[in-house]
Amino acid sequence: MNEMRRNAKKRPAVKKVFALLLAFSMFCMLLAGCGKKERTDDVTVRVGAMSGPTAMGMVKLMKDAEDGTAKGTYEFADLSTDPSTFVAPLTKGDIDIAAVPSNLASVIYNNTNGGVQILAVNTLGVLNIVERGDSVQSIKDLAGKKLYATGQGATPEYTLRHILKQNGIDPDSGLTIQWCADTTEALSYIANDSEAIAMLPQPFATAAMGQVDGLRVAIDLNDAWTEIEDCDIVTGVVVARTDFVKEHPQAVETFLSEYEASVAYTNDNAADAAELIAGYGIVAKAPLAEKAIPKCHITFLKGQEMKDSVSGYLQILFDENPQAVGGTLPADDFYYGL
Repeated sequence: MNEMRRNAKKRPAVKKVFALLLAFSMFCMLLAGCGKKERTDDVTVRVGAMSGPTAMGMVKLMKDAEDGTAKGTYEFADLSTDPSTFVAPLTKGDIDIAAVPSNLASVIYNNTNGGVQILAVNTLGVLNIVERGDSVQSIKDLAGKKLYATGQGATPEYTLRHILKQNGIDPDSGLTIQWCADTTEALSYIANDSEAIAMLPQPFATAAMGQVDGLRVAIDLNDAWTEIEDCDIVTGVVVARTDFVKEHPQAVETFLSEYEASVAYTNDNAADAAELIAGYGIVAKAPLAEKAIPKCHITFLKGQEMKDSVSGYLQILFDENPQAVGGTLPADDFYYGL
């Protein structure tokens, strides 16, 4: 009888120990599960950016990654001035995320059957009409004049043609457009002809004003565009491989959060950002970069706002030349997060 009583007393203690062991086991399983999720998204994100406004908005993230203080792990490709540089690496899977012109993003999407998605808009219009005199006060003043420009066969040309048409100027006969191979060629005409008028992108337009006395921005084409359209000029976007988005959703969200903060840093701390921009060789000198930042329209748009801006702009480019966007307009799966 005494033995039975002793065994009865032991049972609650045994149950208590068993319950504790079970709870500890479940806790360990929970930790293991969390660890597994973290390892799934613990990936090095390979990023490519063009040298210019897109990279200017990315410098804080680049610096944080270099210092090891970024939340994500990033590997940045060499900056490039050629937008086609990242096409092959994206399609082959050698780069995961890249900043590219908006129309090129559409072309890649069409050529890869939806192989990329737009994560965010990072740059609005960067085109300026510049001159040394004061003959141009509005787009209509370009009628009958000669305009030096860069970007033939790309978004600068299509943007310019659309603005001219909407202002009653035939881009083929209402003025003379001399397309230059690059900004350096265009600058040579401005430097040698006091009456020359040119369309130049930022930050090069600001740099040119430091080299040519009296050169001024006559028209910011963003202003001319908003007078005729509800959407923005979407110069640059950030795209990601669709497969990468599916495989590493948390890494993509972390990147977007850090990139948005980097863009805000550039816009809100121009002097400090300019030092980084010069340090990474995006613009030669920090004072020049600081002057250019407000004129570069560096931004961060995502979600529905991103889609509205991009789809509206791509529609206009498509109307100008369907091949500018790859033949067809992208479907809704082109836009991340919607």
